[in-house]
Amino acid sequence: MSERSRWPGWVYQSGEEPDYRFSFANERTFLAWIRTALALLAAAVAVDVVNLDIGRSAQVVLVALLAILGMVAALAAWARWAMSERAIRHQRALPSFGFAVLVAIGLVVAAVVFLIAGL
Repeated sequence: MSERSRWPGWVYQSGEEPDYRFSFANERTFLAWIRTALALLAAAVAVDVVNLDIGRSAQVVLVALLAILGMVAALAAWARWAMSERAIRHQRALPSFGFAVLVAIGLVVAAVVFLIAGL
């Protein structure tokens, strides 16, 4: 496969081809974030479908929060993969990407909404 046919071009058209183990490790991290995104979306569906003993507005807030976190996780997974792959190709330090903090804060907020609504 030629370098020009690989997508996204801004990742693959510069730098040197890295050791494949680094690219595979980066891909595994990407897939782990995709699994996290799927789990968040599944949680949103479950909260929406299951009749919880919390107010409907709190349930809608939880569904929206979990679904938004899932979508953002999927987008951030791709962005993190691309930035890391480019850094690997240019033999630079991996970029700092504090998305995990956002997911943790979002989950804490979801838990607080659930606890307050359930009381």
